[in-house]
Amino acid sequence: MTSRTVTLLDVARTAGVSKSTASDALQGSGRVAEATRERVRTVAAELGYRPNSAARRLRRASTGAVGLHLPATASRLDYYMNLAFGVVERAQEDGLDVVLLAPSGAAGGRIASRVDGLLLIDPEVGDSAVPGLLDAGVPVVTGERYLGPATGPSAAVVCDNAASLTALLDHVTERGARRPALLAPAGSSAWATALRATARSWGRAHGAEVVLRTVPFAAAPGEAEAAVRELLTAHPAVDAVITAPDGSAPGVLRAAAALGRTTGRLGAPAPTPGTGSDPVPRRADGGAPGLLVASCVDGTATRGAEPPVTAVDLRPAAYGRACAELLCDILADRAAPDTVRRHAWSLETRASTGLPD
Repeated sequence: MTSRTVTLLDVARTAGVSKSTASDALQGSGRVAEATRERVRTVAAELGYRPNSAARRLRRASTGAVGLHLPATASRLDYYMNLAFGVVERAQEDGLDVVLLAPSGAAGGRIASRVDGLLLIDPEVGDSAVPGLLDAGVPVVTGERYLGPATGPSAAVVCDNAASLTALLDHVTERGARRPALLAPAGSSAWATALRATARSWGRAHGAEVVLRTVPFAAAPGEAEAAVRELLTAHPAVDAVITAPDGSAPGVLRAAAALGRTTGRLGAPAPTPGTGSDPVPRRADGGAPGLLVASCVDGTATRGAEPPVTAVDLRPAAYGRACAELLCDILADRAAPDTVRRHAWSLETRASTGLPD
């Protein structure tokens, strides 16, 4: 039998499976046991089977596209717009168009008929669209791991979010902070979950509790300002605020200014008599108490703030490229459907965490 005459049905019959199972096994999709998947691939190689990519696209009613699913709040966040541009740029290098999926999602089968693969960025356990997309029968790459149950293999590109928050906490401590706080994102994404857990574990390890305030995943500056006003009023000894949501840092700076807290310069604290674990901080020179401010996400809001805000640069455009590249590699059989790759971040230090007096 020559490669021109070998069909998918030939492979299925020889491997002792159905045609649909053979197709899923060769494409790395569906619910196929690993032993069966390997047997089908071995048979296909022995028979010299070569998939007809044009026919495969026709069967899927696709023109060579991948789907991109972003969180519902993505349209107003700088981070996700930059990430999406990175996805489009990299996908086009492999001749693939990018279909932006509606936040509400759609039935997995219906989506699978229009795309060759799917990118799910920061998938939330509570997002009702995600399970269907994960089980749509096409290769899937997630930007950060999905923490809910999944029936089939999915690849992922991940950041070490625990390490990035640890770096921020260590940094403000080195700059003199003794009572840090975190505006932690709500939700069940891997990023949000890792930040909340890391704040608690860092506090236990350092014997200094990190004061946590949970705010919306995409908290606007006004929401961050209100949260920080309440936080600093309830905990006046807090001397560093790390904010997680993209674009929220200006709200933190406004709250600090309104309460007379100088950003970026802690000063030398004076002895403060009184009772309680959170005495009102004072400076030895009689000036307003200082506050260090940092962000878990870098962007236009942090770079353009006054003062500029120390932040973790997650390199969103490069991250989008990395996610699209992994999906392209899976579609071209250059990577396994459960591959996990890591994405690097960097800490950008700026005036908002300036050296103590």
